Amino acid sequence: MTITYSLLLFGMFPYLALFLFFLGTIMRYRKAPYTYSSLSSQFLENQQHFWDMVSFHYGILLLFVGHLIGFLIPRQVLAWNGRPARLYVLELAALACGMLALVGLVGSMQRRLVNSKARMVTSRADWMIELLLLLQILFGIYIAVFHPWGSSWFAASLAPYLRSIFRFSPDVSYLATLPVIVKLHIFCAWLIFALVPFTRLVHILVTPLPYLWRKPEVVRWYGQPLEPGFSVPTSVRKRAGKVSA
Repeated sequence: MTITYSLLLFGMFPYLALFLFFLGTIMRYRKAPYTYSSLSSQFLENQQHFWDMVSFHYGILLLFVGHLIGFLIPRQVLAWNGRPARLYVLELAALACGMLALVGLVGSMQRRLVNSKARMVTSRADWMIELLLLLQILFGIYIAVFHPWGSSWFAASLAPYLRSIFRFSPDVSYLATLPVIVKLHIFCAWLIFALVPFTRLVHILVTPLPYLWRKPEVVRWYGQPLEPGFSVPTSVRKRAGKVSA
């Protein structure tokens, strides 16, 4: 890859991604605020949905936090990795989180293919973003297995590169010696970032923070009066209407 392509993909495209992210989120919130959700299909089929989403969300969230720590405090990460035992623990934990996210995402995609109701509410944008996430996770797992010690070279190379982006002085020379698969991983991350406002991934900007300050909710049953001794199944109670207190 020549320096021209490197500058285009890793020096200029990140700003396009950031522009689309901020402008898209603002415009979507102004024009369609009620679409700021994951558009959950949980009521259509809850059992598999629960386990897939728990696996995916926990795995991807821990990976995001790990990357964020490597970006914010790279020197401390390198100091932590100074002892081999700590480095092994960190690498194995990252790989485990990647596998957890992969299992959850594959299960979710399989559910959307098999379950007709879930398939009906899945748009092309949903499939596109899920395929991109699948590629991103596979890239990450491949890197963890065949290009190990990623936490160290992330802190040494990618953290300075990302800092140069946010300082409006992109320096792609930090990426010159990195393998092609790592560069694909970086580009895919910027691409996903650019598409967030146009997909259901936009819910990461509002969930779960609103639960910290929203008013409590009261759940009331609007069906027919129940006979004495009859209890409403849990699955039915969850579908009861919600009225803000």
